Amino acid sequence: MGGIVTDSTIGQATVPGADRGLRAPTTGRVRAHLRFVGQALTVNFQIGLEYRASFISQVLGMLANDTMWILFWVLYFQRFPVLQGWGINDVLTQWAITAAAFGLAVGLCGNSNQIARIIAGGELDYYLALPKNVLLHLLVSSMNLAALGDILFGWGLFIAFLHPTPERIVLFGALAVCSAAVMLGFLIAVGSLAFWLGNAEGLTMQLFNGIITFSTYPSPLFHGLVKGILFTAVPAWFISHQPTLLLRAFDPAGLLLEAAMAVVVLTVGIAIFYRGLRRYESGNLLVLRA
Repeated sequence: MGGIVTDSTIGQATVPGADRGLRAPTTGRVRAHLRFVGQALTVNFQIGLEYRASFISQVLGMLANDTMWILFWVLYFQRFPVLQGWGINDVLTQWAITAAAFGLAVGLCGNSNQIARIIAGGELDYYLALPKNVLLHLLVSSMNLAALGDILFGWGLFIAFLHPTPERIVLFGALAVCSAAVMLGFLIAVGSLAFWLGNAEGLTMQLFNGIITFSTYPSPLFHGLVKGILFTAVPAWFISHQPTLLLRAFDPAGLLLEAAMAVVVLTVGIAIFYRGLRRYESGNLLVLRA
């Protein structure tokens, strides 16, 4: 998608509509937002298919990357069958959930890990000038094609190796959505640090890589302070560890906790973004996108 850059005088983020998203949505607005998201995802996917060789290579590349990590853990557990109570099926479950959540949060919301760069570059001007919800439009205006391979990998791994009964399939889908909401809320929150820190892209990428790393290593490896961090500042526990335990032995209270954390983390991330948006200073750019 090409872009034409021209001068603009948008100025501060207090332009009309800059506080969109703070008001409680009505039923009609929710439906309108859902239609907008559906249309945006459809257009992004069609754009990806225009370059099919690139699209397929990115998806296959991500599948190959994930598969190499699984082979590493398979070889590890062949030598050490149990890791403090965890076996190979637990690690496969953990990877399946993390991959599916990553694909939803970063694949469909392609700008979720680019928020700091967009803020620091003054590129929010484009979204502020349009009538749609600023954050929602920002998230879905791009799609990470490679991350779609993670969705295929996560579901393929679960269906092929992790006893996919109808009940477990429904549970896996629900947990993947909850995990994606936690990841998305975290990425929105850390990306929004750019409102206060300026160029926070490096810090954001470090935190992003950190939450992925913590989410893909067996929980028995973490103790004490590190385990406490997984519950709070870097909520990797609720991205993969808690869902793995629920698929291992279902617990209604545990599922409610997972769903509640998904709502809390996503809500906090959105609140931080809109609080920071009040500080935003325009980059004096208006990007017209075809």
